[in-house]
Amino acid sequence: MNPTVFPVMTVEPQPVRRTALAHAVSDVPSCPRWKRLMDIAFVLLASPFWLPLMIVIACCIKIVSPGCVFFYQERIGLNGRSFRLFKFRSMKVNVETSSHEKYCENLFQADRPMTKLDAAGDPRIIPLGKLLRASGLDELPQIFNVLRGEMSLVGPRPCTPTEFSRFEPSAQERFNALPGLTGYWQVNGKNKTTFKEMIAMDIHYAQSLSPGLDLSIILRTIPTLIGQVRELRAMKEQANQLESVR
Repeated sequence: MNPTVFPVMTVEPQPVRRTALAHAVSDVPSCPRWKRLMDIAFVLLASPFWLPLMIVIACCIKIVSPGCVFFYQERIGLNGRSFRLFKFRSMKVNVETSSHEKYCENLFQADRPMTKLDAAGDPRIIPLGKLLRASGLDELPQIFNVLRGEMSLVGPRPCTPTEFSRFEPSAQERFNALPGLTGYWQVNGKNKTTFKEMIAMDIHYAQSLSPGLDLSIILRTIPTLIGQVRELRAMKEQANQLESVR
């Protein structure tokens, strides 16, 4: 893909604060060899599907919204190490992010489902942005993070440095596994679960690593994403019905 046609929007990373949690996970063993081999095999075998799809999505984003097609953001992965995560841009260029940070902080503190901020509508989202986010297609460029060994196809959600600084030491085991494109939490409720439930699922996954578990999660991912898209459509229809009544 020509970088001059589809430039990358840069989000300058901030230095990661070296918390007690960061030191606690620093000596954890690396990714199992079987997991790395499985990741590479799946990515290469599926390349005839995901590569053309990425090109189509990139062209659509370029058409509906001026600005960069991709952006990258600092995230925290295995053993508390930072890396740059790639995504398709689903928001307008140069929008404020403080509202999202405050929303996430409230979710961490409150024992309630982690519904996305854009579930009730978000003016920062570009056309097609909601569909990209609901279907998980905005995260497709993270395949390159997988190829670079910074992520796996299956693993805990990669958190931001700000989120990382707020994790309790009891959550350190979630960083014993590479972050993933999909994961145990993603196919077991995701935004319908609480923050504490997400951490518990991540730790369960990190403690139960096996080829069979990864394969079962991969097989459950597409039906889960289809369900999320259907929920988005149902919400749209409900909103249209309410609008027509008014």
